[in-house]
Amino acid sequence: MSASDLALLPGSATLHDHSPDLSYSGTMTAGQTGQSGQMRQGLLPVRRPADIDYRLARQTTVNAWRSGNLGTELVCDAQPMLRRNAVECGTPVMEACPICEEYRMAHVTYVFGPRLPSHGRCISTPGELARLDERRGDLSAYVVEVCTGCGWNHLVRITSMGRGLS
Repeated sequence: MSASDLALLPGSATLHDHSPDLSYSGTMTAGQTGQSGQMRQGLLPVRRPADIDYRLARQTTVNAWRSGNLGTELVCDAQPMLRRNAVECGTPVMEACPICEEYRMAHVTYVFGPRLPSHGRCISTPGELARLDERRGDLSAYVVEVCTGCGWNHLVRITSMGRGLS
């Protein structure tokens, strides 16, 4: 359910943006961060037919947490660097966190492949993803959704990148 859907439900609590870094008040456009107002276009890979989507795994995890089969400490375990990257390099998502339902999330993209750090490269500037996609070699882009409030994080999808010529 999206944040706008939550606001339309009678008697539903309004979402609060406790984090000034991902503020959504005012006339912010999609893909713009709240802290600096910079546009965050070009930070998510284009969807391709060979993408691996993790929506079902995400929903299974959320359902297990809601039913009490998973503890909050197991689903809200984002590392400090991932949270920092969500604030500084993430693309804001107009969807409430499925766990705390107070904060809105951000998508963070990491690219892995030859001649990249073993921990991956966090995409932080527009055009960086396009430059990596033009490289020779097989690269993979991992899109992770992160809640900077409670620490929820889950893999959204994996996309193949690069020109495949090593």
